[in-house]
Amino acid sequence: MSDALSKRVSEHRAGETARGRNAVQPHHIPWRGWKDILYRLWNEVSEDRVGTVAAGTTFFLLLAIFPALAALVSLYGLVADPVTMADHVADMKGYVPAAVIDLVGQELQRLNQNRGTALSIGFVSGILIALWSANNGVRALFDALNVAYDETEKRGFFKLLLTSLCFTLGGLAFAIVLLNVVIGVPLIVRFLQLGTIGELLVTILPALVLFAVALLGLAMLYRFGPSRARPKWRWVTAGSLGAAVVWLVFSVLFSWYLSKWTDYSATYGSLGAIIGVMMWIYLSLWVVLVGAELNAEIEHQTAQDTTVGPDKPLGSRGAFMADDVGQSQP
Repeated sequence: MSDALSKRVSEHRAGETARGRNAVQPHHIPWRGWKDILYRLWNEVSEDRVGTVAAGTTFFLLLAIFPALAALVSLYGLVADPVTMADHVADMKGYVPAAVIDLVGQELQRLNQNRGTALSIGFVSGILIALWSANNGVRALFDALNVAYDETEKRGFFKLLLTSLCFTLGGLAFAIVLLNVVIGVPLIVRFLQLGTIGELLVTILPALVLFAVALLGLAMLYRFGPSRARPKWRWVTAGSLGAAVVWLVFSVLFSWYLSKWTDYSATYGSLGAIIGVMMWIYLSLWVVLVGAELNAEIEHQTAQDTTVGPDKPLGSRGAFMADDVGQSQP
């Protein structure tokens, strides 16, 4: 090899190292590599039609809301009085749009009025039907994540069904824990009589709990939702953290915007609450999918194995983003 060629090869390798091609953790990627990631992220959001995919997924999740609430009431009734659920949900005002709170509260009230039969004779059949219906929304979300990670669905029917049911049940369990923490922690803080500090904790705790639940839920979703070899936890952290922060800030701002500037009922009449909920779900999904795209492109930046288990060479890792190296910024 000539000296000139050796020099060019060395320069190329040095340039690739400067872009983070050998990074074993996201924070090892230097600034030049992050410029590549952000450049590809901008293009992928457009090429993957994130807005359109989020809109389609919104339809299925909107259909899944009421069955999910029915299942939530049934499961919550096993550990507490379902009548108190509406009050717990109302405590989320300011963090979730009022239209969402009102719609959920009305549905919970209707379900509680009929819970005499729903929680006794028809409990098993009712909860199974509700879980199956809510599960369709989770599967639609999995399809959207496959688009973000450039994957096709490869899981068999039963494996996909089991995975989506686990997420459905997990989501309901998270909701039950969230409702109890949001109402229980302030009561404990007030009982301890912590004064000004206690009042501050009561104010910020709902946001902190909501953020923690969102962060954990997104990390689980990004790791197990797409049909691919599982990435190591560190390769889903950045997108999970970013999406959780953006979603919480957006949700608070969207709630404020709806309460101060926009009245969907004036335009859509009785459908105003549904439209408000639909817009909130759509924009929330957009944030979730951009977080998935960010994780995918971070993983796409390195040539190192990002999947769990022993290191494997490129092309044999069972995930497109792990088996390929993304283009550099021109």
